[in-house]
Amino acid sequence: MNTATQPRLRLKTALKTYPHTRALKAGELTDPAIELVFDEVEPIHRAFAPMARRQAYDVSELAIVTYLQAKAYGKPLVLLPAVVAARLQQRCIIYNARRGKLDVGSLAGKKVGVRAWSQTTGMWVRAILAQSYGVPLEQIEWVTVEGSHLEEYQDPPFVRHAEPGKQLLPMLRAGELDAAILGNDLPDEAGLESLIHDPAAADRAWYALHRYVPINHVVVVTEALAHAHPQAVRAVYDLLCRGKASGAVENADTPNKLLFGFDALRGPLEETLQYCQQQRLLPRKLSVDEIFADSAGILGDAAR
Repeated sequence: MNTATQPRLRLKTALKTYPHTRALKAGELTDPAIELVFDEVEPIHRAFAPMARRQAYDVSELAIVTYLQAKAYGKPLVLLPAVVAARLQQRCIIYNARRGKLDVGSLAGKKVGVRAWSQTTGMWVRAILAQSYGVPLEQIEWVTVEGSHLEEYQDPPFVRHAEPGKQLLPMLRAGELDAAILGNDLPDEAGLESLIHDPAAADRAWYALHRYVPINHVVVVTEALAHAHPQAVRAVYDLLCRGKASGAVENADTPNKLLFGFDALRGPLEETLQYCQQQRLLPRKLSVDEIFADSAGILGDAAR
C-alpha cells in the first residue's frame, strides 16, 4: 500500500496549552504519519496518576518526579528529552505574615504543608531549603493533603497526611500550617508572603550556580508505542521541537526554560536524581544512562 494513503496513527495525548504547544494543539503543526488527539485535562496534573499507573494516554506531559518514580517502579513509560514546563522555585514557599514573622532560619519544628510529598515543586523547594539555606528537612513537620501519583510509594515517616477534605490555603490562613509550598496555585493575597527574602534575587543566584531552570514537566510516551511504532515517537518529538521553535518569541526570556535533547538534560537530571534520593522519593537508584536508554535508540542524533 502507498504510505501516502495510509491512515495517520491516532495518539491519545494529554498536554497543557503553553506558548510552545499552542500551534501543535491548534493543528497548525502536523505530521503526515500521526494525529495527536488531545484530552483537555485541567489542571494538567490530573493526567499524571492515570498515565503513571495505567498508561491512560499514548503521549502525556508528566511531572519529572512522577516519571522518575514510575521508572523506578518499572512502569512502561519512555521519557522524551523535552521539557515543557520549568520555573525558578524560590517564591513557591509562603507564610501568613498576619500571624507573625517567619524566615528560613526558623523552620525547624514548624508545620509546612505541601500538596504531596512527591509533588515536583515540593521536591525543588525542599532541595533549595536544604542546599542553599541549610534547613534540616527531617526536623520539619511536613503535612500533605494528597498522596503520590504512584500507588506503590509510601511517604517517609516524618510526613503526616492532613484530615480528609483539608486544603493548604485555608490551613495556612487559620494557622494550622506555618508555611506552605504551592505551585501554579500560588495566591496573590495580602498577608501571604514569600518565606524566602527577595526570591527573585535568590533565584538568580541559584541559576548562576546551577545554570538551568528547575524542571517541572517533561513528555513521556508508552513503552507499547515506542516498541510498536518508533517512527511515531520520532514524529512526536519532532512536533515538540517545532512547537518550541514556533513559540520562541514568547519564550525568549532568559534563562531558557525549555531544555530539549539528551545533552541539555543530562546535568539537570543528574542533580534531580540526587535530590530525589536525598528526600527518599525513589525506591531504588536510577542513572541518567538508564533513563535515556529507552529513547536514545529511537531518537538518535535528532535528540542530541
